[in-house]
Amino acid sequence: MVRNKTLGSRTFDTANVVLQVLLLLSCLYPLWYTLCVSISNKSAANAGLVTFYPIGFSLTPYKEIIGDKLFFNSFWISIQRTVLGTIFSMLVTVLMAYPLARPRREFKMRNTFMWILVFCMLFNGGLIPWYLTIQQYHLINSIWALVLGGGVPIFNVILIMNFFRNLPKDLNEAAIVDGAGPWSILFRVYIPCSVPVLAAVALFISVYHWNEFFNGLVLMNTSDKYPLQTYIQQLVVNIPVGTSLTPEQYKKLSELSNRTLNSAKVFIAMVPMLVVYPFLQKYFVSGITLGAVKE
Repeated sequence: MVRNKTLGSRTFDTANVVLQVLLLLSCLYPLWYTLCVSISNKSAANAGLVTFYPIGFSLTPYKEIIGDKLFFNSFWISIQRTVLGTIFSMLVTVLMAYPLARPRREFKMRNTFMWILVFCMLFNGGLIPWYLTIQQYHLINSIWALVLGGGVPIFNVILIMNFFRNLPKDLNEAAIVDGAGPWSILFRVYIPCSVPVLAAVALFISVYHWNEFFNGLVLMNTSDKYPLQTYIQQLVVNIPVGTSLTPEQYKKLSELSNRTLNSAKVFIAMVPMLVVYPFLQKYFVSGITLGAVKE
């Protein structure tokens, strides 16, 4: 059907496009600004002269970060933590959400466990009991301390549970009639129909594991065990006082500043998530559920 656009509708479309472009620029500008500061020279960055384009050109901050062998080690630890943490959290979250989504006649303790989860989400035991628990399991200074330390995000459990509850009940009944058990219903019915919410939760968990630095600072005893975010959080430009410097050290200090170095840290830390996000973006716009029930 051909629809004639009035002046008001055309004005609305134009304003809508302009607004969307402004929102897009407001999201992209911080990334571009961070990159510009990281590759600008020291004096321009410290003076706050960098706005829409880099002033001067210097890759010294990136050389300073990448030149350290601990950088690649921490990068690999972060990759391990993100992959293992996402897999573990998704597995535990789905296995917790599925029984909580069942009717009370099938899981009589459902409401009791729900109250426990809500209480744990609102109140926690604090940093010291959490640390002592990790210590008692002998996980200090290991990758599993980072993976298991926050392995059960309760908000995500509730999110997936509510999604499971909103799936058509006819799917579950049809699977039972066909002789499917609870495990078959979960993996062959619920999970295929829940790809959008599972992809969103997986993104939330992976971003958390990639960006989190405090656990690495508390649970790791040596710097060679630090994940990437903890590593770059610990990086500072240290200028020795009362000691003689070589000409190469003076040159590096003249080109390097905390502002440019910190911008380089932030930009490097953002790149992996920016690469992964487009592959999961399609699930956010593909619809609420995949599949339907024919009447």
